[in-house]
Amino acid sequence: MPIIRQVAQLGHEVLRLKAAKIEKITQPSIQSLIDDMLITVSNSDGVGIAAPQVYESLQIFVIASHPNSRYPNAPNIEPTAIINPKILWVSEEQNKAWEGCLSIPTIRGLVPRYKSIRAKYTTRDNTTKELVFSDFMARIFQHEYDHLNGISFLDRLDSMKDIITEVEFNKLIDKAI
Repeated sequence: MPIIRQVAQLGHEVLRLKAAKIEKITQPSIQSLIDDMLITVSNSDGVGIAAPQVYESLQIFVIASHPNSRYPNAPNIEPTAIINPKILWVSEEQNKAWEGCLSIPTIRGLVPRYKSIRAKYTTRDNTTKELVFSDFMARIFQHEYDHLNGISFLDRLDSMKDIITEVEFNKLIDKAI
């Protein structure tokens, strides 16, 4: 039965490690980890979570975008496990948008990311996929991919002035609606 995992907070060493490649994707411990990550991200109103965020330094993350209190305009997609990902191509165009992180609660940052990427990864049933991700989905992918490489969204900021609290972010969202 899946369990809600505790989320590692900024400053814990697991968030700064380079995650290990997963060799046996279909083994029960990996499948159980995926199930735990799915329930943890859902319970946290996140749109993605990486294994290092639940204290497992492994190359796996979940994209689970859906409108919620933290991301009211998020697209609704089927939750997907991304295993051993590689970014193969990035667009020249970048854009900045507000990001938060379950490991850095109450803080948002205006983060530059590539508008589109092409990535190759393995699914939980051991199928290899290669897809193009754009806009918000590309942003989630890059954010979670960074976690597998020990990078926080704060490391990507152009300026410390691009940080705000969740309270101020919510005011921005309210104005936009």
